[in-house]
Amino acid sequence: MSRLNPAIARGAVRGIEANKVLKNTYILLSATLLFSALTAGLSMALNWPHPGMIITLVGYFGLLFLTTRLRDSAWGLLAVFALTGFMGLTLGPIISYYVTAIPNGDQLVMTAMGGTGVIFLGLSGYALTSRKDFSFLGGILMAGILVAFLAGIGAAVFSIPALSLAVSAMFILLMSGMILWQTSEIVHGGETNYIMATVTLYVSIYNLFLSLLQILGIFGGDE
Repeated sequence: MSRLNPAIARGAVRGIEANKVLKNTYILLSATLLFSALTAGLSMALNWPHPGMIITLVGYFGLLFLTTRLRDSAWGLLAVFALTGFMGLTLGPIISYYVTAIPNGDQLVMTAMGGTGVIFLGLSGYALTSRKDFSFLGGILMAGILVAFLAGIGAAVFSIPALSLAVSAMFILLMSGMILWQTSEIVHGGETNYIMATVTLYVSIYNLFLSLLQILGIFGGDE
């Protein structure tokens, strides 16, 4: 029996570390979502135009690279707030458009927010309570996101509403999978950096909200 004690001890330590990462992730995620909402509200109040696809992509990938490089230092916290704040600034003009240009646009926005919250809490809760290992989803999700990303660019460049709708549906499924995967990675010790875990969950929530909003907008008279 004594030979089992080191293994039991290591398992207990891993469990404590996983719980710490999970706690820090949810605290930081809540703070970044709030900060992102504030910057989105600021851009709406000042009526800032959307920066466009190129600036958005350059800003996102640039700040993501910076956050990744600084993830093991205190500067990583500043970088993740810069990233989420920037994404909030790009989100504000999109919300303004739906609120002002779409019939019942404010209700569509609230419905998309509510749907995003329900999906995130439901999937996170399932991953936490079931403790299933969803690590097998990693490669599938990466490939799917790349395909959906390229298809989304094509839909935007060539203005193809049907493709845009399909991409939004794909992103809803992919981001739901990302929430399951990332939560599982934290629980099982596959992700030990709460800054990077926060970024993954934030991006999943951001894209999930946008995809739901686009689909609701299409069926609500956007297209």
